[in-house]
Amino acid sequence: MSSKIVAQRTMIGMEIHVELATRTKMFSRTPNVAHPDWYDAPPNSLCDPVCLGLPGALPTMNHEAIDMAMLVGMALGCRIPDQCSWDRKNYFYPDLPKGYQISQYQHPLCAEGQIELPLSSGEHGVIRITRAHLEEDTGKTGHELPGGLPAEGSIIDYNRSGTPLLEIVTEPDLTSADDAEIFCRELRAICRALRVTEGIMQRGHMRFEPNINVVLTLEDGREVATPIVEVKNLNSFRAVHGAIEYEVKRQVDQWKEDGIEMGPGAKSTRGWDDLGCRTLLQRSKEDAHDYRYFPEPDLVPLEVDDAWRARIRERLPELPLARRHRYVEQWGLSSKDAAALTEVPATAIFYDTCVHEANRCCELDPAGAASAVAKWLLNAGARLANEQGREVHEIGIEPEQLAGLILLREGGDIGSSNADTLFGRLCCEDGDARTLAEAGNLLQVSDTGALDGWIDQAVAEQVQAAEDFAGGKDAAAGRLIGAVMKLSRGGADAAMVRQRLVERLRG
Repeated sequence: MSSKIVAQRTMIGMEIHVELATRTKMFSRTPNVAHPDWYDAPPNSLCDPVCLGLPGALPTMNHEAIDMAMLVGMALGCRIPDQCSWDRKNYFYPDLPKGYQISQYQHPLCAEGQIELPLSSGEHGVIRITRAHLEEDTGKTGHELPGGLPAEGSIIDYNRSGTPLLEIVTEPDLTSADDAEIFCRELRAICRALRVTEGIMQRGHMRFEPNINVVLTLEDGREVATPIVEVKNLNSFRAVHGAIEYEVKRQVDQWKEDGIEMGPGAKSTRGWDDLGCRTLLQRSKEDAHDYRYFPEPDLVPLEVDDAWRARIRERLPELPLARRHRYVEQWGLSSKDAAALTEVPATAIFYDTCVHEANRCCELDPAGAASAVAKWLLNAGARLANEQGREVHEIGIEPEQLAGLILLREGGDIGSSNADTLFGRLCCEDGDARTLAEAGNLLQVSDTGALDGWIDQAVAEQVQAAEDFAGGKDAAAGRLIGAVMKLSRGGADAAMVRQRLVERLRG
C-alpha cells in the first residue's frame, strides 16, 4: 500500500455462550447434559422429540433457565424489559435437526448492561454489554469414534441439543488480548458464583467467540478498518489470548497485501488451531438477514413484572470482584491470595465462615483472623486438596476445628510442625482441636523438669554443638533444639528450650 501505517488500535467485542446447569433442557423436560448429574450420559441418550425436531413436537419454556439468565443479566447491570419474545433463527447444519434454532433477536431477555474491570494497564475500564439472550444449544458434531479412532464420516451426538444457552454479547470495548482474557475470566467467575453453570471449559460449558478487527491510522491522516473476524468456539483462556494476538497481526499483514477494508459481506469466521497457534478460515460470516429470523409461532412472549425481578435480585450474592476487593481492602490479603480464595465460589464461602469462627473463637480482629485462616487454607489446605483431587472446602476440616487450631497456635500451645500434623488429623477425624491434640500428644510441653531431661540428653548426644553454642555460636542452637524436639516428639516449646539452653550453657 502507498499509505504508511502510523498507528493502530485493536477493537474486540465478545460473544460468550454459557450452558446453563438446569436439570432439564430449555424447551423440554429431558435431562440436561450441562447438569452434573448427566455429564457422563452415553451419546444420544438424552434425546426427545423436541430436541430432535420430530413432527408435532412442541416446545415449553424452562422457568429456571429464565431465572438463571435474568440473574446473570442483573449481575452484569442489564435492563430486564417488561416483555421479551422468541424467534426462529434459520440455518442448515447436521447438528440442528429442526433446520432452525429457537433464539431471541429483536426483544432479548437482558439488554444494555456494563461491567467495570481492572484491566492489564492497572486502570479500570467499562465493558458495555449489548444484550444477553436465551436460546437452545445445538448438537455436537465430531469426527472421531470413542477411544479416539477416526470415523468414516462425521458423527453427531444430540445430547447437547436443546441445552439452555445464554449468549452474552459485548460492544467492541476491549482493546487487547490481555484485557479480553481478563474479561473472560471475570465473566466465568461471575457465572460460577451465581451457580448458573459449573463453568468447566473442557466440557464446553462456556465458549468464547471474539470479534476482532484493527483500525489503522495512515500517514495521510485517513483511518481504515480491517474486516471483522469472528473466531469460533474457543474453550480456554489461552486460546482466547492466542487467537486475538494472532488475528491482530494477520489482519494488519493481510491489509498491507490486499487493502480490503471492512464493508458489507467482508466479515468472516475462523477457527483456532491450538497446535499450530493460528486461525483458519471457515466461511464468510452471515448477516442477520441471512438467518431469516421470524417470530417463533409455538411460544408466547414472556412477560416480566417487578415482583419477578425482585425475587431474582434477592438471589444475587456478593460477586467475585467485590469479594476480592473486600479481602484486600478490609482484611489486608494480597491480591494473589484473594484471587486464589475466590477461584471456587464454595471455597470463598467456606473461607468467610472460617474467618467468622476464628474471629469469634480466638478473639482476633477480622484482619488477623482472615490472615490466619488464609495461611492455613492456602498452604496445608491446598496441599491436601491437591493430593486428594478435591477443592479446599472439601478436605474435611470444619470451621470450628480450624478456629480451634488457630487458637492453640496463637496461644503457643502447639508448635508449627505438630500444628501441621493436627491439621491433617482434623481433616479426617471428628472432635475439637484441643481434644485431638491432647490425644495425639501434640501439645507443647513447657514443664521445666521434662525440658531439662530432654536437654540433658541432647547435650550428651551433641557435645560439639553444646560446646559451640556455649562459645557464642548461635547457629549451633539449631542442632540442640532439633535434638530436643526429636526426643519430645515435637512436644517441647522451642522458645523455652532455647531459653533453658542459654541459661544452662551461657549462664
